[in-house]
Amino acid sequence: MFTNSLAFAVLVASVAFAHDLKKTCVVPAIGGGEDDGPAINAAFERCSHSSKIVLDKYYVVDTLLLAKDLYNVEIELSGTVQYTPDIAKWSPQSLYLVYQNATTFWFLSGKSIHLYGGGTLDGNGQVWWDTFNNTHNAGTAGGSSTTFARPIPLTVGNATNVVVENIRQIGSPFWNNFVYQSTNVTYRNIHIRSQSYSSSPTANSDGWDIYRSSHVNIRDSVVINDDDCVSFKPNSTNIVVANMWCNGSHGISVGSLGQYAGETDIVANVSVTNITMLNAQNGARIKVFGGNPDPSSTTGGGTRYVKNITFADFHVEDVDNPILIDQCYSTNTAVCAQYPSKLSISDVHYVNVTGTSSGSEGDVVVDLECSDTCEDITAEGVRIAPPNGTATYICKNIASTAQLNFNCTVLIDL
Repeated sequence: MFTNSLAFAVLVASVAFAHDLKKTCVVPAIGGGEDDGPAINAAFERCSHSSKIVLDKYYVVDTLLLAKDLYNVEIELSGTVQYTPDIAKWSPQSLYLVYQNATTFWFLSGKSIHLYGGGTLDGNGQVWWDTFNNTHNAGTAGGSSTTFARPIPLTVGNATNVVVENIRQIGSPFWNNFVYQSTNVTYRNIHIRSQSYSSSPTANSDGWDIYRSSHVNIRDSVVINDDDCVSFKPNSTNIVVANMWCNGSHGISVGSLGQYAGETDIVANVSVTNITMLNAQNGARIKVFGGNPDPSSTTGGGTRYVKNITFADFHVEDVDNPILIDQCYSTNTAVCAQYPSKLSISDVHYVNVTGTSSGSEGDVVVDLECSDTCEDITAEGVRIAPPNGTATYICKNIASTAQLNFNCTVLIDL
């Protein structure tokens, strides 16, 4: 019966769109909890060039979705894709992406792809969060592990000229979106909600993580989660993040970087503008591992730089660390003092960062702590108030404070 279902699962029709004759694959749902993954994959193969794929039903997916080598393809997701909560199956089945042991339910790859439609990606994350809360089976720095995969609902990987818009994402087991080794990728009007309905918190529920990618634009979106709203992982360049509303997050973060000894990590040319950050652990954050003498370390020792980063028109409310540079991220204080970070930070600018801190760090509202000297750090129009008292601004190893519009309390290593 399964074979017969798959045989006619993809309906094909020729439809004219604009000036091109396009083939359309409409994917029906089997129903009854049966796996719709093979039918969706069949559509990706049959309508892989100058075509349209329609996902307008409720789909149960228990099979890795591989959409590779697409060219000039529209994917209309107006229904719901819900991944099964089968940890034992997905741990070996999801596609392994190496960095921090990340894996994915859906790998979307090719050129000139448009994913849209107002539909939903449902990661069924509660079972992963509950299990993780009991086992704490994670990799270094909170990454995934090779024995307990937590797949990402959508990875745009090895792709160019991709637009993802008007999509809702709920319940991701791990990061919600991964931009992996891709260029010219745009997301807009994405609504993300990763919230637990048990005593187990969500884990690593980043809205976006960008890795080895350039010319990425994320805008006009809402993220409700418990980790980074957007994170710029190693070798992310020419990035624009604009018009975002983030609630409960760990901030918009450069990093973490420098985790792997001997690896080259670069984040450069990043513009973050018009952000509302509410009830968050961090606001505008840069997080870099310290150094490490072990040449095979996975807890620091990476090299290269963070450069030309601007956070502008950034409003914070009830945020623990509204502005934070941490160049000893996840690194023992004594180790970091002896082995400062090998990854430099320079040309970082804060413009019109305003609002209130939560008071969890007392009256500290800005904390710029570098283990090695950070160059060309500027601030103008920074106006952040703690709940009580007078705002305090911490600076450590900042080459010059002359272009900061606040008076630093300078920390010195003894």
